[in-house]
Amino acid sequence: MSERVTRRQAALAAAAGEDTPIVPNNEAVAMNGNGNSQAAISSDVEAAGPKENIFVFWPNIIGYFRIVLAIASLYYMPLHPRTCSILYSVSCLLDALDGYAARYFQQSTKFGAVLDMVTDRCTTSCLLVFLSSAFPRWAIIFQGLISVDFASHYIHMYATLAMAGSDTSHKSVDKSRSWLLNLYYTNKTVLFMCCALNELFFIALYLLSFSSPLLSPQLLEPLGESKAAAIQTGAQVNSSVLRQLFTNPYSAGALEMARANKMDSTFPWILAGISAPVMGLKQFLNILQLVKASRWLAEGDVKSRRAAGLPKKKGSKRS
Repeated sequence: MSERVTRRQAALAAAAGEDTPIVPNNEAVAMNGNGNSQAAISSDVEAAGPKENIFVFWPNIIGYFRIVLAIASLYYMPLHPRTCSILYSVSCLLDALDGYAARYFQQSTKFGAVLDMVTDRCTTSCLLVFLSSAFPRWAIIFQGLISVDFASHYIHMYATLAMAGSDTSHKSVDKSRSWLLNLYYTNKTVLFMCCALNELFFIALYLLSFSSPLLSPQLLEPLGESKAAAIQTGAQVNSSVLRQLFTNPYSAGALEMARANKMDSTFPWILAGISAPVMGLKQFLNILQLVKASRWLAEGDVKSRRAAGLPKKKGSKRS
């Protein structure tokens, strides 16, 4: 059929004396409007450059490494306070490095910002859960800190997305809404010091749970002759004795492990005293962030209800 059409077109062209060559069907398609649009799209894709893999950006790789260090610190948390503290501290300090890498390599992404926030919330919460079990009398305080931390950041993030749009960072806090939160999020030094000293206070409490009989009276519980003999150097220790000693990380067995790590309560007490005021400021900022974000959402609800004409007036009752 196509051959007949081609021959007919050639005959008509010859009869009319046209000099214009016959264009094949496939080339004609490429020259129509659709072909031009497809060529424009392909040129735009080429101009945009090669496709980027967000998951292997350097800041995100640092974020993955932070998670690995945090998991390792949780593994050593029950019985190895020094190892746990080092791993946990390095994981927290890398929080500043990934931000620097994002700016240096021009790789700031929404995924990286969320990864960073989620990692911070999870690591701090895990440490507070441990402190809740280490100091059961004050467990409700640690539980409250976890709740306020999660609630304030979640509501703040949701309010930013709902009220300012998805392209607005949660760190973009207007001074008219809160000058203190604006200072906290925009001043890198203030942000780093608040977060670092807040974590330092909880690390100090963690170390005190192994080294301070004042906060952990169970460290003074007597071992007993059989258990004391079991932990002497060179003594044969069976698995049942090990389970008795180390099922509770705050038992006398844990104290022996702390002594093996050369733990002393003086240095943790100094760290706790220095970082305590900043920790209190950080918790105040969490509450302030929670209140401001809640009010922002409420303002948006009021505008939406007015735009929808709510509450609608009830119609007059028929007589």
